[in-house]
Amino acid sequence: EYGEDLYLGAFAYIGNNVKIGNNVKIYPNVYIGDNCKIGDGCVLFQGAKVYSDCVLGETVYVHSGAIIGADGFGFAPDENGEYSRIPQTGNVIIEDNVDIGAGTTIDRATLGSTIIRKGVKLDNQIQIAHNVEIGEHTAIAAQTGIAGSTKIGKNCMIGGQVGIVGHITIGDRVRIQAQSGITRNLKNDEAVQGSPALSYNDFNKSYVHFKNLPSLAEQLNNLEKQKSNDK
Repeated sequence: EYGEDLYLGAFAYIGNNVKIGNNVKIYPNVYIGDNCKIGDGCVLFQGAKVYSDCVLGETVYVHSGAIIGADGFGFAPDENGEYSRIPQTGNVIIEDNVDIGAGTTIDRATLGSTIIRKGVKLDNQIQIAHNVEIGEHTAIAAQTGIAGSTKIGKNCMIGGQVGIVGHITIGDRVRIQAQSGITRNLKNDEAVQGSPALSYNDFNKSYVHFKNLPSLAEQLNNLEKQKSNDK
């Protein structure tokens, strides 16, 4: 089903049983797999890929090179250490008013759905693994990686190059500074930095001492020498 005022660029591919809303723009070389749903006002820029069974709400912008619905990183080793593929049978659901930057990848769920809630803003080159859920109006900067089954709350702000381990929960309104490594659950309204991440204030206090470590070590060595000479 194709809605009104559809723009369909050259060499775009649309699979079987796809439903497309009104005022949708699909630029050249876009791929949309079978059984997808594309809501009103969506824009898919050149070369974007939406794998089968995925759902885009209204006014979703998907920039060039973004891939929605690729397989999650699911492999199981056998007794010989060889890896077998675990079928990834879920999908990706993207709610309304979401922006997805160029080169960003959002993996389909192993079971169920990977979910991007309404109003989320994703920068370029972000990796979102299978079964992740990102809450409403959260913004994430470039080169952040989120491992599988992690849940992120509403109105969070996550800086660039942040790494987040799998199977943890991050609360609402959390702020994560750039290049932090998140290895634990975070409560509502926390602000963290570092790897592994500390409270933002604790990190700044600790960094003052870290910068002074060479001079502190020199002072300690001098005290040890003085102690030896006194003997």
